[in-house]
Amino acid sequence: MRSSRLAAPILVVFVALWSACGDAERAAGSSVAGAGTATDTTGSRATTEPSEPTPLASASGPGLAISSRAPEFVGLDGWINSDALTVDGLLDENRVVLVDFWTYTCINCIRTLPFLRDWHDKYADHGLTIVGVHAPEFDFEELRPNVVDAVERHGLEYPVAQDNDMATWQAFNNYFWPAKYLIGADGSVRYQHFGEGSYDDTEREIRRALTDAGWEIADVPRGGVDSQRLDPQARAITRELYGGYQRNFSSNGLYAAQAAYYEAPDRTHEYVDGAPEIERNHNQWYLQGLWRNEAEAIVHARETEEPDDYIAFRFVARSVNVVLKSPSGEPYTVVVEIDGRPLTVDEAGADIVFDEFGRSVIRVAEPRVYAVVELPILGDRELRLRSTSIDFSMFAVTFGAYTSGA
Repeated sequence: MRSSRLAAPILVVFVALWSACGDAERAAGSSVAGAGTATDTTGSRATTEPSEPTPLASASGPGLAISSRAPEFVGLDGWINSDALTVDGLLDENRVVLVDFWTYTCINCIRTLPFLRDWHDKYADHGLTIVGVHAPEFDFEELRPNVVDAVERHGLEYPVAQDNDMATWQAFNNYFWPAKYLIGADGSVRYQHFGEGSYDDTEREIRRALTDAGWEIADVPRGGVDSQRLDPQARAITRELYGGYQRNFSSNGLYAAQAAYYEAPDRTHEYVDGAPEIERNHNQWYLQGLWRNEAEAIVHARETEEPDDYIAFRFVARSVNVVLKSPSGEPYTVVVEIDGRPLTVDEAGADIVFDEFGRSVIRVAEPRVYAVVELPILGDRELRLRSTSIDFSMFAVTFGAYTSGA
């Protein structure tokens, strides 16, 4: 059965479906239709991105019923930029509340942050309170120092709280990263949006809710942050790929291409990559060398003198972003190759540096998402990630096709 599934036809996710991250197993445990990448019952970053905002008439689907009473925050702690807040307390101050569910390794979430910063800058003094609810996907995202670093790195000045037990996530019947819920000063749910996009619509609803609450915003200009623009050639891109076995069973097929990965959990195995004799499937990754499959990541299982061991995958996209971590906390280097050679300056993502040997590399010093590739045009390419370190741990790879970058 495994071999026949590994030989399944190429599976590429359409651009219209890759605008959000999906639901975590510990939060909901139910299947979600694919949007940033793939459908997955165990925490794939996925949801359907509607072309126009579609308020829900009832809470039978994800999210809340429009015009219903907004739920209270539940189980939030680790507040950043603020003392602990409550929905009722903010409403008592006649505030309009925008609740943003995010997690700091989700590239879809990261791409929304400039818009949130803009809205905070413009409307915080005119009745709007944004509350970023950080709902982690990976265990290391539960650690407060990591979240504080992410908030500082992205320049977020509005209140952020940790929802490590996913209690507020569940109270809002939420399934997706990112997800936004607008609460009017009367406590009603005015608007909600899952995924990226619809920034003009979201700001229009914010302004309407503020006006209805009696706040004066006539002198506050709309807009100010450009929307991302898709590559006009991007009809389909590669889905998100997960490294850990908790998320390695998707309704769109398996992420790991080699059958040995699935023989047992937490197993160390010597993998042999069949390339170039075999053509790589899209939407799967391949291993060379000694690796251990763990719950959340695929982990390099030996120190080597040369970076002979690698993870390889074929992709269709403009940008590639990789979630990496060091289990020991010691920094390490990943050598990045595209089509068998180093990246050029024009192809390099923001986290790429070039070493004394002319190699394109990532210096992994903290657990986060690293911007690895930013191609000037959409391409069908192969990427290899090599390292000599036993700390090399790959959690997820995400892809994009925005002309404005990742």
